[in-house]
Amino acid sequence: MADRSTIEWTEATWNPTTGCDRISKGCDNCYALVLAKRLKAMGSPKYQNDGDPRTSGPGFGLTVHRQTLGLPYTWKAPRTVFVNSMSDLFHARVPISYIKDIFDVMRETPQHTYQILTKRSRRMRNLGDQLDWPQNVWMGVTVESAEFNSRIKDLRDTPAHVRFLSCEPLLGPLGTIDLEGIGWVIAGGESGKGHRPIDERWVTDLRDQCVDAKVPFFFKQWGGVTPKSGGRVLQGRTWDEYPDVKPRVAV
Repeated sequence: MADRSTIEWTEATWNPTTGCDRISKGCDNCYALVLAKRLKAMGSPKYQNDGDPRTSGPGFGLTVHRQTLGLPYTWKAPRTVFVNSMSDLFHARVPISYIKDIFDVMRETPQHTYQILTKRSRRMRNLGDQLDWPQNVWMGVTVESAEFNSRIKDLRDTPAHVRFLSCEPLLGPLGTIDLEGIGWVIAGGESGKGHRPIDERWVTDLRDQCVDAKVPFFFKQWGGVTPKSGGRVLQGRTWDEYPDVKPRVAV
């Protein structure tokens, strides 16, 4: 869980914390919650802490893993790293002191590009001026429907070098959004058991807004039973755009 990744827009994952709790409808079919249950059953030591069954699940209790802090120092070749693919760095139970420790590691490994994604945009914004943001940190928020467009404003108020939106799983139209200060948009449909359908119009409207605003757009998947069930072609082509600050590519 801490090396190469199959996620299309990153290269590796690093989980200095694991576990989370549902806070919005985008969490209902969380892939990480399902995976944590499987890893617990397999005996993985990082996933033995159970979460509240009302909001979390087996193996998915919020857990700090200080022993993994030094992992990025061992990666010699530059890579793009998704931080906390199995958690949320800005979860209320992650101490600010530990978040600062994680930022220290990212600052001290400038050969890597780090991508952080949160649904807890309010805490991210409130802690923003207490963190020293290195240029190799990209900060993103999940926006699964128009109900959560306020997360975009919270992100804009964050002093990150690159700010991005992950509109996955896209569960409804976002309407007209303000892309000022946003450097990248990812969109995709939901996958897995009980996946909810995505409407092509929601995607094309978002793509067109990105094109008009000259914001790079990345379409990850249509979704389905598996992530690759529906492919990722949108109106005859794939969309694999990245910010002008290109992520470091592993060699």
